[in-house]
Amino acid sequence: MLIPSIDLMGGKVVQLVQGERKALEFDDLQYWIDRFLPYPLVQLIDLDAAMGKGSNAAMVERICEYLPCQVGGGIRSVESAMQTLRLGAKKVIVGSALLKDGKVDVEMARQMSHAAAAARLIFAVDSRGGKVAIKGWKEGTGLTPEAMMRDTEDFCGGFLYTHIDTEGTMQGFPFEVVDGLRSATTRKLIVAGGIRSQKEVDRLHGLGVDAVVGMAVYTGALKA
Repeated sequence: MLIPSIDLMGGKVVQLVQGERKALEFDDLQYWIDRFLPYPLVQLIDLDAAMGKGSNAAMVERICEYLPCQVGGGIRSVESAMQTLRLGAKKVIVGSALLKDGKVDVEMARQMSHAAAAARLIFAVDSRGGKVAIKGWKEGTGLTPEAMMRDTEDFCGGFLYTHIDTEGTMQGFPFEVVDGLRSATTRKLIVAGGIRSQKEVDRLHGLGVDAVVGMAVYTGALKA
């Protein structure tokens, strides 16, 4: 399944390259809402909240009125997860909150699951150079994506793996990582990072993996 993404920064829809350089920016939010109406699921990320630079909560609430969304960005406590669900999110994406001192915080994962129900939780595993990165991808850890998934899969409904090294580049997703990820968990697996064609989306679907696509959709390289 193709899951289109909406990334918010400064009150606008944007696309970043590797989480750092802004490559695209759009003012017309309603256009993208209308464009994505046919999709059963849309990924919505508040980049300002993820980077600790503010919030686009009003936009998140507006988008969730129209679209079924899994929402992430700055969800670092049980209360913020519950608030995101109250804004209308179907699911919440949690990443940095699951790590403490470079290690998996199993107790936080458990608390999130008890409060929100595992089925409504997607745990984010963002990888740069083969290791998990947190806090808006600004801080590295020594933890492998597979280890994080194994330690937390009892508390979520699925995982979102983002390959930061190729995110926003449209260089293609590195399929060599899929086998390791798939063997690490029985939960739903969603991947992102450089996907540029319907052929890749179909190939991932054949592996039982959903695909989040941003840059390729916004540039028109992939017709969605």
